[in-house]
Amino acid sequence: MTILISAAFDSGNIRPTAIADDQVTLEIEHDKDSDFYQWFHFRALGVRGRPVSYAIANAGGSAYPGGWENYHPCWSDDRVTWRRVADSAYADGVLRFTHEAAGDAVWFAYFAPYSMERHHDLVAQVAEMPGVTLTSLGRTLDGREMDCLTLGEGPLKLWLYARQHPGESMAEWWMEGALEALTDAADPIARSLRQKATFHIVPNMNPDGSYRGHLRTNAAGVNLNREWHEPTPERSPEVLCVRNAMDATGVDFAMDVHGDEAIAAVFLAGFEGIPSLTGTQSALYARYQDALVARTPDFQKAKGYGTTPKGRANLAMSTNQLAERFGCVAMTLEMPFKDNDDLPDPEYGWSPERSKQLARDCLGALHDIIGAL
Repeated sequence: MTILISAAFDSGNIRPTAIADDQVTLEIEHDKDSDFYQWFHFRALGVRGRPVSYAIANAGGSAYPGGWENYHPCWSDDRVTWRRVADSAYADGVLRFTHEAAGDAVWFAYFAPYSMERHHDLVAQVAEMPGVTLTSLGRTLDGREMDCLTLGEGPLKLWLYARQHPGESMAEWWMEGALEALTDAADPIARSLRQKATFHIVPNMNPDGSYRGHLRTNAAGVNLNREWHEPTPERSPEVLCVRNAMDATGVDFAMDVHGDEAIAAVFLAGFEGIPSLTGTQSALYARYQDALVARTPDFQKAKGYGTTPKGRANLAMSTNQLAERFGCVAMTLEMPFKDNDDLPDPEYGWSPERSKQLARDCLGALHDIIGAL
C-alpha cells in the first residue's frame, strides 16, 4: 500500500516531496507571508508494521536550526498520548527519523498539538465554573474571538496569556493546567489566590496561527511579540485588544507563556533592560524565581537568555512593555520543545502533563510572593 501523508487539519503543516516504498521525504511549509517555519504536524496512513524512514529535508533552513540538535519528534497513534521517536537524528540540514506503527495510521508533531477544538472545550468547561466570566476582547484577522477568562475577587490584577507564537503548543497545555488549578475548589492555594487577586487569562493569543499550523506568526505573517509598542487593527488586532483590556484593568503581575526551540530547560526571561526599572521590580522578580526553584526541580536559573542592559530593552515585546507601562512584575516563561536535560524523560520528553504540572507550581510560587505585590 502506498503511504499517504496529509496535514489538511487543525494545526497541520507538512508537504511531502517524495514517497518511495518506506522512504518519505518532507518539507515544512512557511508561515503565511513570513520567513518563519519549524512547526510540523501530519498524519501518515498505510504504515502498519512498516519501519518507515522520514526525512524533513528543509530542517536546516528553519527559524531555529539549533532546535533540531538532540531533538526527537512526537508521535501518537490515538492523538491523546504523545511519545518521542527514539530513532531520530539531525545532520547536514536534514531531520531524519524512523518509526514502525502498530496501526494503519500515526501522527507526528513538533510538540504535542493543542487544537482549536480543544481550546473551545477548555473555554466552555472553565466558563461553567462558579465565579468565572468568559468574554471576548476582540477578533482576529480571520474573525476568531479573543477569549478571556476572568476569575477571583481580590484587588490585585494578574494577567496570564499564552501562545503568542502558535507553534509553542506547550504554552496552552500550561494554561489548561493553570485553569484547572485555579478553579479547583479543593485547592487551598487557588482559593487563597482568588481571594487576593483577580485573574485575567487569555489561553491563546494567536488562534489564527494555531489553526493554520504556523510556528510564530498570525494570519498576516506578523510576530505578535514584536507588536506591543504600537499594535494596529491591520497587523496585530490580537495584541491591540489585549493591551487595551490591560490598560482598562491595570496590571500588577503578568506572565507570558512560551516554548523555546533550542534550550533544553525551563527558565524565565525578565525585564531588566526597561528604562524605568526599579529596585522593587527587580527584587520581586528575583523572589519569584527563587520561589519557583524551591517549588519544582523542573525549573532552574542557570540556563536561559542573556540580560539586557538597563535602558536597552525592546519595548515591542510584551514583558518589557508591560513592566515599563505599568511598573509591574512581568516575565516570560519558557519551556522546552525537547526535554528538560536536568530531569530527562526519554519516552515522553517535555510533555503536556509536565507543562500542566509546571502551571500548578508557578501558581504556588506566585502564592509564596503575592503578599509582596
